[in-house]
Amino acid sequence: MNTGLDASCAAALARPADRPAIEYEGRWHSWGELRQLADRLGSLLDASGAPPEAPVAFVPRNHPAALAALLGLIAGRRTVRMAYAFQSPEALARDFGRLEPAVAVLAARDCSGPVLAALRQRGSAVIALDGMEAKALPGLERTRDSLVPEPLPPRVEILTSGTTGPPKQFAVSYELIARHIVGPLGGDLSAATPTLLFFPLGNISGLYASLPPLLKGQRVVLAERFSVAGWHDYLRRYRPEAGGLPPAGVQMVLDAGLPPADLACLRRLGTGAAPLDPTVQRAFEERYGVPILLSYGATEFGGPVTAMTLELHAEWGQKKFGSVGRALPGAQLRVIDPDSGELLPAGREGVLEVVSPRIGPDWIRTSDLALIDEDGFLFHRGRSDGAIMRGGFKLLPETIERALMRHPAISAAAAIGLDDARLGQVPAVAVQFRPGASARIDELESHLRQYLPATHVPVHWRFVEELPRTPSLKVERPALRRLFETG
Repeated sequence: MNTGLDASCAAALARPADRPAIEYEGRWHSWGELRQLADRLGSLLDASGAPPEAPVAFVPRNHPAALAALLGLIAGRRTVRMAYAFQSPEALARDFGRLEPAVAVLAARDCSGPVLAALRQRGSAVIALDGMEAKALPGLERTRDSLVPEPLPPRVEILTSGTTGPPKQFAVSYELIARHIVGPLGGDLSAATPTLLFFPLGNISGLYASLPPLLKGQRVVLAERFSVAGWHDYLRRYRPEAGGLPPAGVQMVLDAGLPPADLACLRRLGTGAAPLDPTVQRAFEERYGVPILLSYGATEFGGPVTAMTLELHAEWGQKKFGSVGRALPGAQLRVIDPDSGELLPAGREGVLEVVSPRIGPDWIRTSDLALIDEDGFLFHRGRSDGAIMRGGFKLLPETIERALMRHPAISAAAAIGLDDARLGQVPAVAVQFRPGASARIDELESHLRQYLPATHVPVHWRFVEELPRTPSLKVERPALRRLFETG
């Protein structure tokens, strides 16, 4: 009997057809609707001539059809190569050249001229998700025979965010997903409080947020992307005891001034995927009385390797403010000197290396700066590969951002290095103010000098209504750079 991930997805799709599965834009979609789309997708894949081992490029948007398609692809033991929808048609077309799919599955709205031209040139079949229907595009129903590869075990390939170097495609096996992301199945969670899903489905956070509840029968409230209004509405309607926010979302909730009574149901709030400024964390906990539990992980680790648990927060929270917690069972952490490779003692900042039990016994070198204190708590300091080299000085963008966040008028800030003929690079900063607040550049420069050397004071400033962000609410660095190149 097959009890693997594919069998679990098939069993989920076989649930009673009238049972509600996903709420989206105020409407519940049933398991019957999900199964109908997954079955149709399977038929179109078979008709394309692509055998199960042939790679399928999947461009999921946060829509019930994409969740149904993901379950159907895994149930069919397909190798799934994720691509991001939130990019230009030209960039997505280039992605297909890198992914080399036999078949592409994407939303009908993403079937633009450049995308279809690239897939037609490759000889890939194309299946469009239109509402809750899957359709083969005329003239692109079948894949070219030469695109069928040698058989490999099925897996899900996800684009990394750069924790261990330049972003790259990272393969996550079905076994790893079943054992470490989904975990043991059992019981019926159909009556449990629905979980809220807003992380993009194509990254590791999306897999962690979507597959466990779906395979365990828990209902899902799906949002196209995070918004304070949507999160607030979810809290008021379902009153969950636990919740999550992206780090940028914590500040957004503070800025929105949500009533503390509306968050009173929460006993804890998880966050990760990007650093959270400690001053923002403290302000949130003081206003709402909800402990924020930080974690640290990466696609290359198969998920989180540290976490601040509720128990650790109760005992250590005030002493270890800003920590992403201790190593999870089986994980190992160490900090090394970036130049000599020498192991650094507790309390010294350097480059982080990790052993993740999900991946294997080897140390994984990251691009992250961190320190581990004498009590084993990890403090994430930022990316070593994002440093700004101003003359002979090495400046970390996160250091400038953290200092700016101490100014009462600032809601968010993002720093970047710009080329300079004399110094090599100089810091540039984009600033987003709190509602109704503002400040002059000379005031912000004076503020920074209270906390940082003069070398850290930005040469270029931009004031924006909103920082450019990805759907995961991380700062979109290329778009940030364009603010200064075009301004």
